[in-house]
This record gives sequence, C-alpha cells and structure tokens, in this order.
Amino acid sequence: MKTERLPLVALVGRPNVGKSSLFNRLTRKRNAIVDSIPGVTRDRHYAKVTWQEQTFILIDTGGIEPLPTRKGDGGQAFPKEIGTDDRVKVVGGIQEQTWQAIKEADVILCLLDGRAGVAGEDYRVADILRKSGKPVFFLVNKIDTHQLEDQLVGQFYELGLETLWPISAAHGYGLNSFMESLVEHLVFPEDAVDLPEGTVAVACIGRPNVGKSSLVNKLLGETRMIVSDVPGTTRDSVDSLLEKDDRSYLLIDTAGLRRRGKIQENLEKFSVMRAISSLERCDVALFLVDAGEGITEQDTKIIGYAIERGRACLILINKWDLVKGDKKKQQWIMDGVAMATNFIGYAPTMTISALTGAGTKKLFPVIDDIYRQFSLQFTTNKVNRVLGNAVEKHTPPLHRGHRLKFYYATQVATKPPTFIVFVNYPKGVHFSYYRYLVNSFREGLGVEQTPLRLILKERQRKKYG
Repeated sequence: MKTERLPLVALVGRPNVGKSSLFNRLTRKRNAIVDSIPGVTRDRHYAKVTWQEQTFILIDTGGIEPLPTRKGDGGQAFPKEIGTDDRVKVVGGIQEQTWQAIKEADVILCLLDGRAGVAGEDYRVADILRKSGKPVFFLVNKIDTHQLEDQLVGQFYELGLETLWPISAAHGYGLNSFMESLVEHLVFPEDAVDLPEGTVAVACIGRPNVGKSSLVNKLLGETRMIVSDVPGTTRDSVDSLLEKDDRSYLLIDTAGLRRRGKIQENLEKFSVMRAISSLERCDVALFLVDAGEGITEQDTKIIGYAIERGRACLILINKWDLVKGDKKKQQWIMDGVAMATNFIGYAPTMTISALTGAGTKKLFPVIDDIYRQFSLQFTTNKVNRVLGNAVEKHTPPLHRGHRLKFYYATQVATKPPTFIVFVNYPKGVHFSYYRYLVNSFREGLGVEQTPLRLILKERQRKKYG
C-alpha cells in the first residue's frame, strides 16, 4: 500500500483577469457527489482536478490588489526581503492571503489579462513569484485565436519571462498544451510511502492549539511531534506509522486551521490547504474540538470539507480535563457539539484528554469499527433487498404526474460505501426522500458510523423500432 499527498496548485492574479473562469473550466467536469448540508458554509474556492490520470488540488486565491505604499518610497510599494519569518509581509501588489497560498502551494499559476495588457502590478508580482522558488506558469488569458496570440502576447515578455502560455479560460483555447506541461510538475515520488497492506490512514484535524500533536504523541507513546502552546508550530503534515494489535495505522498530524477573526477573511481558505490535502490521503479523520472553547463555526466548516471528500469521521472533544467536575459546562459543550454537527450524525463523538491520556485507550477500537464499516462490500442481492424494503415501507411520491420507480441498486465503490440506484426520474427525487433512502441503507446494511453515498441514475429506456 502506498500513500501520497496530492499536489497543491495555487491560482493567483489581479482581479478580473479570469481566475474564476479558469477555475470553473478546469473543475467543471468533476464527478463530485456532494449533498446539500444545512448549517455548513461551503467554500467553493478549491477543487480536486484530474487530468491525464494526474490529480491535484486547485486553489483559487482571489485577486491580488495593491497594498498601501510606505512613506518615502516615492509612491511605489516594494517587496521586503523574502525569508522564513512567518511575520513577513510581502508588499508591492501582493496581499498576505495570496502570499500564504504561494508558500503552501507546490505549483503556482499566475494569470495575466491579455486584453488589458501589462499592468504595473504585473512587474512586481512576476518578480516576487520568481523569488518564491516554486514552479510558476504565467498564463496570458483572454486569447481566443492565433491572431490575438500574435498581437497581444509579445508585450508580456517585458516582464522578463521565458515562457508564456496563451489561453482562453472562457473558450478553452491553449488549455490542452498548458495542462500537458503542468502535469509534468505534479509528480512527487519522494512523498510516496510504502505501507503495510491494510494500513488505516488517520488524520488529526482541527484549529491551532487544540491538541493534535499532543494526541499523536500520546498514541505513539513517544514525543515525535513538536508540542507547543504557540499556534502554527506544525507547518505541514507529519506522518508516523504505528503498529498496534496486529494492525498498522498511519497517523497524520496536520497544521492547524486558523481561527476566523484573527486573520483576513480571504486568508481562511489558504490556511486549510494542507488539511484538505491530508483529508485526501486519510481514511478516518479525527476532528479535535477544544473543550475550553466549545465547537465553533470554523470547526463545522472543517468537518464539511471531510464530508465532501467522503471521509469517515470521529469527533473528539479534547481537554476534557479542563471541565472535570463541572457538569453544567460539560452538558453545554456536548449540546453545542450535537447541535452543530447534526448534519454528520453518523460520526461518533468522544471526550478525551491528550494531556492526561484519559479516553485515548478507547480510540482505536472505535477507529477500527468505523474503518470496518467504511470498507464494507455488499452483495447485489442484499443491496436490492434493502432498496425494496425501503420503497415498500414508504411509497415514492409522484413526479409531474408519474410515479417514481426505483428499479435496482448496485454497489460501485467502498471507502465510503457507494451505490448506484436506477430510477426512472432521478431529478424528480425530492431531497427528503433521498435522505430517507440514505438512512434506510444505513440501517439495513449496518453502516451507521460511516458516510454513505447514493448516486441516482436514470435507467436506459428500451427503444422500439
């Protein structure tokens, strides 16, 4: 078994150069199965993209806009020395949130506006990106024809760039040749790790200073992570292989997802980049909630990312020792977590203390049971018995005067269990009845602790000559 994280590709550029159009074109063919989840703010600035069997995560960074200039610089903003200090602010037309994305990304796509021509900001942005040390693709957008390419692209070589990629995000011009070159930069063999067969990948996810590294250390029985009270100590995901009771676990400790309000709102989507990558790699995600603070909107948003990726989840209320003996506070925390996570009712909730070890010995049996359900394969006969019982118990409603008919179902994937259900009018299945079917499959198949996906598909109608 091998595990490798997905490359992160950051899309940067000035406002209105077409970043959203390019993002949508590259991601519109995703076969993502996403439920509408009430109460979860859904961030649509990232997506998994597959091109020629190479997969990466694309992040739309938003617009680069000029920052205020400093007194005495002649009205021109200029970048500071680019170093490793986390407090570095890069000025000269690049915002902090975009710089954060650049630091986290493996490859950078810089989009330029071919119709508007070279702007003053483009010189400074190009210079900063070259100094980033990352592979950078400079794309000249809004080039729809060979004629426009000949007329408009040449001016951008003034930026001191060796290679330019003329494209049209709106019409697809030039995208094939660009993408072929991009995927060549997305192979990271050093990230691939050989693991024992059957290894369960477990990612610790949560906001800064919630106790992720402390929990991994406790589970490993030794201090492998740097544990600190300063948020942001863990800069990237760190993997540790644990052998326990004849089973292997890959423990992935991720950098914390930043708190809302302590950073610019736009920066929030970049602080989750590594966590998103870790969620792509894991089977079970452990979501740590700070008992001292209770669950927050940011916590539920993080859980929403895992739902979109179909990951099994276990919610851990850490630092339970801080409320020991305070029954009222304990009840307040549990009620808050239950209310905020009602959209993920299949995920168990446990209370632990990574510091003292309380409750941590019970984790692996729960993880094992969740993973077992997550990996289950069912016979077609059993799946169809469940479907038949559900339809018999609750007759499908009418759709435009026609009775909905569910013909048969079959399992097409595990991790999570995924089923195709053939029906005469898939678009006519109301969300409430779809939810009823999901719950019926959970109960009938005994998979109450794992995500479960139903794909409604129209059965091919017979053609008569």
